[in-house]
Amino acid sequence: MAKEAILRNAMRLIPGLCAALAIAAPMASYAKSPDRQAVIVSFKQAVNANDRAAIARLDGRVKLELREVNALAVDMPRKALAALKQNKRIKFVEDDTIQHVMGTASQSVAPASGGTQVTPYGIPMVQADQLPDSRAQNRTLCIIDSGYEAAHEDLAGNRVSGENLTTSGDWNTDESHHGTHVGGTVSGIDNTLGVIGVMPNAHVKLYIVKVFDESGSAPSSRIAQGMLHCMSNRANVVSMSLGGSAPSQMQQQVVTLMAQRNILLIAAAGNGGNSAVSYPAGFSEVVSVAAIDANKNWATFSQFNPDVELAGPGVSVLSSVPMGTGMAASVTAGGTGFEVIAMDGSPLASVTRPLADFGLGDTVIPGGMTNKVCLIQRGNISFSDKVLNCQASGGAGAVIYNNVPGPLLGTLGGIATTIPSVGADGNDGAALLAKVGASTTVSVSVSNYALFDGTSMATPHVSAVAALVWSYFPTCTAAQMRTSLARGAEDLGDAGRDVKFGFGLVQARTTFSRINQLGCGN
Repeated sequence: MAKEAILRNAMRLIPGLCAALAIAAPMASYAKSPDRQAVIVSFKQAVNANDRAAIARLDGRVKLELREVNALAVDMPRKALAALKQNKRIKFVEDDTIQHVMGTASQSVAPASGGTQVTPYGIPMVQADQLPDSRAQNRTLCIIDSGYEAAHEDLAGNRVSGENLTTSGDWNTDESHHGTHVGGTVSGIDNTLGVIGVMPNAHVKLYIVKVFDESGSAPSSRIAQGMLHCMSNRANVVSMSLGGSAPSQMQQQVVTLMAQRNILLIAAAGNGGNSAVSYPAGFSEVVSVAAIDANKNWATFSQFNPDVELAGPGVSVLSSVPMGTGMAASVTAGGTGFEVIAMDGSPLASVTRPLADFGLGDTVIPGGMTNKVCLIQRGNISFSDKVLNCQASGGAGAVIYNNVPGPLLGTLGGIATTIPSVGADGNDGAALLAKVGASTTVSVSVSNYALFDGTSMATPHVSAVAALVWSYFPTCTAAQMRTSLARGAEDLGDAGRDVKFGFGLVQARTTFSRINQLGCGN
């Protein structure tokens, strides 16, 4: 196998730690009591003490103020809403709906910590390897997400600061894992460890606004507050791997203000696999990003509609997760490496023993697998029973291969076992059977990297390319950069702009060359 293929030791996040959610999650008000409602109150003029007093008289509680757009996020009794709306100083009242991150953990590649560095497929696909980031210090990219583990081995050393708008950890911690994954795609450092990002040399200035806790969900008012903090910290590009199904009038005001301030806003199109429009991506001031896979095919989960503007790699994207929160697995049989996935619940261990065919693993053979690695076909009984039968037969490790082509993503269902166990692709079944008798190593360990799927993963590719190209032409306006990115994209799907790919796959070098020859926005 090629070096990179051998490195593709499948990894899953430790159960319960990753709370990345798809846009399919239901919309809801942020109020926790059924008798109360979370709303955004927009005023015609600046909010004053009398406005606050009027809300207090209705038993309303102000959660945060958005001074730039004359708005308050308020929790109040539902029965008081009608009276509130009668206030002549109020412009509108809307639900403070919930928005979500748009990426989920999937199978993953686990480059060895401290070992060989891997270039994720998306980096050359967007031509980031063809355009040095040597000028990126003149750009600030703001990431609104779940935080950023600044101490990560592949992120430490970046020029980064931030703030926390949640009650969870701090801006430089990441309980959801999502923001650290996004951050690695933007600026994973070229340091012989793990992965590299679009801008891998620690030049670009990053500003992190943490709006999500472990749940991966937050009210639209907090997302808007995050946008405004990006603006106040002089961001050039804002990356938002998030969204929800309902447009917010208040968020519309915020993105309009930011576009007027020459800020380029980029957001995920959504993971519903339908034609619904997600917000903030659906606002005309925001670039909506769709996802494609390693073969430049449209990702079936990616939302498609006329708002989609650009596409980026979003399927099985390798990037960083908080240190030690991933689970890596590997199998080497007779000197050949196989891509495998750790069984959910497998103990962390590594064993080297001869490989033995244990059939379906549905019968205990006392002493029959002593000091052997059991090779087991999927079928008939649960994965946990197969592993327990191997263990009871004296086995030291278990490799369960799929009974159909494709990877095997399995769980032990909370059943305790003492031997490492992994799932193998059905396509590798025959090759593994041919290795019976060969010395085989099965290893399950922690890792610092994971593959995620989602338009969340496509978004930082586009955001980082935007900042990278813009760093060469800082006198271009945000609107001109947006036009240049569209005109420099690689057309995919139907000729011209279409609902699945927009103008196409974002391209760093091509966009740079276009601006260099034709000027900004041409």
